[in-house]
Amino acid sequence: MPDAPVLVVGGTGMLGSQVVAHLVARNKHVRALVRPTTTTAPLVAAGAELAAGDLLDIASLRNALDGVDAVVSSAAGYTRHTPGDTIETDHTGNANLIDAAADAGVRRFVFTSILNCHEARDVPHFWAKKVAEDALAARGVPFVALRPGAFVDQVGMWGGDGFAAGRIAWMGDSTVPMTFVYTPDLADVLAAAVDADVSDGERIDIGWDRAVTGRDIVEIAGKILGRPLELMEMDPAQLRNAGMPDDAMKDLIAMFDFFRTGRYVADTRRQAEVFGSVPVAEDAIRRRLAALGHVA
Repeated sequence: MPDAPVLVVGGTGMLGSQVVAHLVARNKHVRALVRPTTTTAPLVAAGAELAAGDLLDIASLRNALDGVDAVVSSAAGYTRHTPGDTIETDHTGNANLIDAAADAGVRRFVFTSILNCHEARDVPHFWAKKVAEDALAARGVPFVALRPGAFVDQVGMWGGDGFAAGRIAWMGDSTVPMTFVYTPDLADVLAAAVDADVSDGERIDIGWDRAVTGRDIVEIAGKILGRPLELMEMDPAQLRNAGMPDDAMKDLIAMFDFFRTGRYVADTRRQAEVFGSVPVAEDAIRRRLAALGHVA
């Protein structure tokens, strides 16, 4: 179905909006699932068709999936970016979307998962991704799960632009290597995965040429900026805000505990085979600093 739409779920988010742009650039007919309270003007401007719906309303998902060729989902209820979202949105919402996609007979379902989620039973939002992967397989949906590392976009952004201030707040242990991604790069491979030469049910790690520590990132950024940056190692408990529920805080702390194990490291060999050159840490950090306006 060359002209059939690709349904993007989570298209109003930081990642999903860039997925939409990359799909449009690939001349795909994009349909974005949107809730009634969603700001849709950027999606319309990008060239996307809108489909009203909600992950918790399976009837709306069936309507949105009518005639769809493929699905790309970057939705994440656990981030609580939209009032009312919780990790249960991921469990029930993903189950609904998977059921609707199975019934619609989509050609491919591209699922945004999390690196090594299958090893992180104690991290609720990681494990929710593993459960969704298993549900896709159980329902026989042709899928590929991309498993990215942490978003470098979030580094140095606690309390403002730390790169401008010269002080980077690092949550957790800054000496443990871990895998990172830069959102534009992840959006590009998610869009590419719609037609990539992969086997059904593949789980593909997504990251950089190597794992890096917090100290590595601060050192690399300092060299690019031509000035030293101070690193301040912070207790992740300081991320708690007044409205954060206990279960969300426990989830967050469990994630940082998992990071400290050293197991949050990608094997990017399959990424290179399917999507081409794996981003180099120095280049990704330079592009991030450029996006912030700190380098040309």
